[in-house]
Amino acid sequence: MGGKAKYHWQSQNVKQSGVDDMVLLSKITEDAIVDNLKKRYMDDYIFTYIGPVLISVNPFKQMPYFTDREIELYQGAAQYENPPHIYALTDNMYRNMMIDGENQCVIISGESGAGKTVAAKYIMGYISKVSGGGSKVQHVKEIILQSNPLLEAFGNAKTVRNNNSSRFGKYFEIQFSRGGEPDGGKISNFLLEKSRVVSQNENERNFHIYYQLIEGASAQQREALGIMTPDYYYYLNQSGTYKVDGTNDSKDFQETMEAMQVIGIPGDIQTQVLQIVAGILHLGNISFIEAGNYGQVESTDLLAFPAYLLGIDPNRLQDKLTSRKMDSKWGGKSESINVTLNQEQANYTRDALAKALYARLFDYLVESINKAIQKPHEEFSIGVLDIYGFEIFQRNGFEQFCINFVNEKLQQIFIELTLKAEQEEYVQEGIKWTPIEYFNNKIVCDLIENKLNPPGIMSVLDDVCATMHAKGEGADGTLLQKLQAAVGTHEHFNSWNSGFVIHHYAGKVRCLLDVALIKHQRLVFWGVLKIGTSVNCDNFIRSLFPENLNTDKKARPTTAGSKIKKQANDLVNTLMKCTPHYIRCIKPNETKRPKDWEESRVRHQVEYLGLRENIRVRRAGFAYRRLFSKFLMRYAILTAETWPCWRGPEQQGVLHLLRSVNMDNDQYQMGRTKVFVKNPESLFLLEEMRERKFDTFARIIQKAWRKFIARKKYEQMREEASDILYNSKERRKNSINRNFVGDYLGLEQRPELRQFLAKRERVDFADSVNKFDRRFKSIKRDLILTPKGIYLIGREKVKKGPEKGQIKEVLKRKMEFGSISSVSLSTRQDDFFVLHEAQYDSLLESNFKTEFLSLLSKRYEEVTKRKLTISFGDRLEFRVKKEGWGGGGTRIVVFQKGPGDLAQLKPGGKTLSVTIGDGLPKSSSSLYHRTAGLLLKHTFRSLSSVHQNGGAKFPRGPHNPQADITYSSPQKQGRPLQGGPPKLGSQRGPRPPAPNQYNQRNLDFLNVPDQGMKQRKRSITQRPPPAPKPQPRPQGPRCRALYQYVGQDTDEISFEVNDVFDLVKEDASGWWTGRIGGKEGLFPGNYVEKI
Repeated sequence: MGGKAKYHWQSQNVKQSGVDDMVLLSKITEDAIVDNLKKRYMDDYIFTYIGPVLISVNPFKQMPYFTDREIELYQGAAQYENPPHIYALTDNMYRNMMIDGENQCVIISGESGAGKTVAAKYIMGYISKVSGGGSKVQHVKEIILQSNPLLEAFGNAKTVRNNNSSRFGKYFEIQFSRGGEPDGGKISNFLLEKSRVVSQNENERNFHIYYQLIEGASAQQREALGIMTPDYYYYLNQSGTYKVDGTNDSKDFQETMEAMQVIGIPGDIQTQVLQIVAGILHLGNISFIEAGNYGQVESTDLLAFPAYLLGIDPNRLQDKLTSRKMDSKWGGKSESINVTLNQEQANYTRDALAKALYARLFDYLVESINKAIQKPHEEFSIGVLDIYGFEIFQRNGFEQFCINFVNEKLQQIFIELTLKAEQEEYVQEGIKWTPIEYFNNKIVCDLIENKLNPPGIMSVLDDVCATMHAKGEGADGTLLQKLQAAVGTHEHFNSWNSGFVIHHYAGKVRCLLDVALIKHQRLVFWGVLKIGTSVNCDNFIRSLFPENLNTDKKARPTTAGSKIKKQANDLVNTLMKCTPHYIRCIKPNETKRPKDWEESRVRHQVEYLGLRENIRVRRAGFAYRRLFSKFLMRYAILTAETWPCWRGPEQQGVLHLLRSVNMDNDQYQMGRTKVFVKNPESLFLLEEMRERKFDTFARIIQKAWRKFIARKKYEQMREEASDILYNSKERRKNSINRNFVGDYLGLEQRPELRQFLAKRERVDFADSVNKFDRRFKSIKRDLILTPKGIYLIGREKVKKGPEKGQIKEVLKRKMEFGSISSVSLSTRQDDFFVLHEAQYDSLLESNFKTEFLSLLSKRYEEVTKRKLTISFGDRLEFRVKKEGWGGGGTRIVVFQKGPGDLAQLKPGGKTLSVTIGDGLPKSSSSLYHRTAGLLLKHTFRSLSSVHQNGGAKFPRGPHNPQADITYSSPQKQGRPLQGGPPKLGSQRGPRPPAPNQYNQRNLDFLNVPDQGMKQRKRSITQRPPPAPKPQPRPQGPRCRALYQYVGQDTDEISFEVNDVFDLVKEDASGWWTGRIGGKEGLFPGNYVEKI
């Protein structure tokens, strides 16, 4: 969080600033609302709720809570779980679209400079992050994000109120697949402020692209396009403002060009786009003089270069700028005559051409984005409306009039859906309701757009433009007279000496409409088209004017007013088809500085946005309403009676669901066709219970799948390990099909050993082994294998200090993979192996050497990119560590055939003789316990017994009599097997085992264990049922718990470390039967030692 406060905005003891949701305000007044917003703003909380409506105050600085951490925090979270944020609203939109299968939209409203464009960027960025998808989807996401800098360059400008003001309206539909992946999109643009191309107010700039081109163009581009300093161009020097604080035009130009590349605009077209931009600048420098009441080009030298850039013949361009062809009808005949324009009309024509070129170019860029992300058919969509806000300037012309009209229409949608429609719905559904008064601005919309009875301002304007003469003297007065006659008595209209005043919802606006200019723009329409269509046929500029003058000539051009009305009403219809969400942006000051709070300005916005009325309606109303059928469809899974189908009236089914979750009666009301839920928390309770149901089923499926994958993994590991020794070394009887555990030391509960490893360093293998020194004396060492190397840990007595006399763990040796040269083993069935290392070698003995060598080989190859050398022989030589003045040298281990399965050691000088009997043949390999397919089939068959509404039921399989044949588990004599409980698993066996006496045996020990101590608490299916409860005996075998075990099923017992209890029965599968505290049940034998 910014400022002096040392809180993170989402820490547990976060500083409280006002209330998150203004529905909870104790007093509902404008003063209370403004005060709450101020408290939060000053503490860097820019977001506040009014129920589902988000209020956003522009901080005029970068805030710290728009990182990936916040995206992760808000994804899938309920609104009340975290502080208010635009990510919460966006996530709610996305989830509603997926859950209800309905299109969503967000209407971002507020005055210019309130932060609407930035809010739209955060929405698109969040959706891009949380939605998945392959390469095609990623490409669409990139285009959606790259469209922002491109459209901002050509559509945004500095105004007196905002350094990056959107000067066009944009409705961006992000289209999704059924799986929620953004796979398409569509942009609708409207109300581009074309007048800005040719003139700007003081302290404002033209569109950003002009300044980006001047600052960022390469030397070659500057020469080709005739780029000069901005004060050279008439279309840029009228305002005297060329720089914007905090804006790097040169860098932004590179981003704009990169965006065009990503969107797919070819390089040659990019060049022509820049030619049009530069051509418009040079076009503005063409000036006219009055010669005998006719306009003439003052300097033909200034005419040639723009004509060259635009691909137009200079003479034809001059002709079209200074004359116009008119159709005349007389006596049933029609003829065309050329009318020479005066100086004022020539200026109008030049500016009209510049504006038409720029508008057509902007439309082309929007269409290019649409083509790059279009999809053949629509499924789901989220629409983001970003339109320049309500504006009041010193001089408010026709374009400001249109902008404010569209904002008035958007305010009408907000009123219709949040205040008017909601209250009407309560009445229709028979819900008890006290009406709340509010201002409905439909009366203002009608004042502007009405066609008849009385005609609106736009209709009167069209009529005046159609009947006025070529010259504009007196046209403004005629307009005012007709407006006074039509709407002079309207309470939201006043006339004054130079124009008229409209009482908008956001304030009074003085409008000065230049009727002559509006009229002339219509008259020059065809002239501009003729200029546009006069360029070469293969020219890019020609494609911007697709009209066919021969067929379209007689069609009367659409008036600006009717076009705006149509666009506004089409937009409203589009929004009304979606489920709307609202962001109300507030501008706290005019200085554009952080922490600057202008009380009167904020109060004015709170009043005209209708926040007080909005709070009152939300407070008295219901947060959630749903048709009975949709409510049943969503929450039927909560009870057995409603799932999968409720048999009875829908209303009764809804009541049954609400009562089953114990929802208080005052938290909901039943309408005629819908259920109304009062508080969001009640709805979140339903959602949470629904998620738990799905979570239960998901866990069952995941458990089955993970079990299958784990079995496959361990089968593969065993087979790979077996391949290392295959045909090279005899195998011990109990090791060939042994389960791999990995961590035999239980390192998660051994911090004294973990201290030598890095934090979160993964352990591949850990076991207590015998290490032999230069005199062949056996010493216990803990052998640990990780992705970083091999650790040998011993124990020593502390010789001094406060811990003197205590036994402490000591890291005796760490071996990097790069320093290991090879591993040597004998061909007998013993457990010895030699690690050959650069400095000296280590002779070790481990029961689990095969597992260790398999894992070591993998890690060695990953790190060194070469295979580990493993050699076999009955005479092993190894180097010992040098100590003091002497030492060093080599030692020899000789392996000989002898009686028994236990190795007999006989040291003699520098040679150790190891005698051991014959083991299984060298060609022995692991066996299948059952096929993987049967395993998966059995696992999922157990799912069929799961109740359709919850609790899993795992029936035991039939007892197999053959499973009672005993077979000893692999373990050292006198040492219990350490590790986790066994898992069932199948073994790979590409080579049949050699025939011998061990073929007919119980194979339950093949069951794959959980991954050692780390995951020993996981439940295990498929184990022998508990034996019949025996009669208590005065004496019998007992065992002591080495580790804690928590029973996972009703037929299992639980115990703590060092608990002593009765051992009723041992089973070769590893699941023994015991009795503790009067309860008899199963437990894993690996967790105990017999006493």
